[in-house]
Amino acid sequence: MSPPALPPAPDPVPSLADPSVREAREAQKKRAAAMAGYASTITTGGLGLTGAASTTASRGKTILGA
Repeated sequence: MSPPALPPAPDPVPSLADPSVREAREAQKKRAAAMAGYASTITTGGLGLTGAASTTASRGKTILGA
């Protein structure tokens, strides 16, 4: 019996100077920059806020962590 055949060699890892790697990195940076603005956006419905404002003063003083 002969030993089992070896699996094919993996593809070479692309270097950082490879144009496709550079393009992918730039595309990822653009997506991250575009999504950064969404985290700070406050969204409401078409009528805006309909309830009373929720502030610390209206709820009274609270103890941190309580």
